[in-house]
Amino acid sequence: MAANSSSTGSKPSNSTGGKQSGPSAEQVVATFQKMRQEQRSMASKAAEFEMEINEHSLVIDTLREVDPSRKCYRLVGGVLVERTVKEVLPALETNKEQISKIIESINTQMQSKGRELTEYRERYNIRLVGEGEAEGQSPASSRDSEGGGSKSGAGVLVS
Repeated sequence: MAANSSSTGSKPSNSTGGKQSGPSAEQVVATFQKMRQEQRSMASKAAEFEMEINEHSLVIDTLREVDPSRKCYRLVGGVLVERTVKEVLPALETNKEQISKIIESINTQMQSKGRELTEYRERYNIRLVGEGEAEGQSPASSRDSEGGGSKSGAGVLVS
């Protein structure tokens, strides 16, 4: 009786006696998906910077073959400015080096996010559909067809 009078409202008890009270399955899945999305975003950004490096390399290689006093145009902050090749070439090389450093940083962050994801998966026993042994293949494929129509099991979680 004393325990009932001290509570301010009736709360249904969802936890079983021996289990640790932690986040719900939905919260675990949502957090895991958010972490995976962050990792995908980093990979996308790294790929974008890789394309910029390729563009910089192409322009640098082209400008090295022309006369250093030749006019060239460069887009700076949305404004097209006229410069000479000898002024632009060092700036492009510096930009390329800075972009390379950014890519290295993003790759390091992606690796740490990958380790964090792996630890999270192990802690909450998260499995991706399509992973595992051959005996689980038929239920996984039926879940794929119901869950979103994707042919690969990536991104669909089974606890």
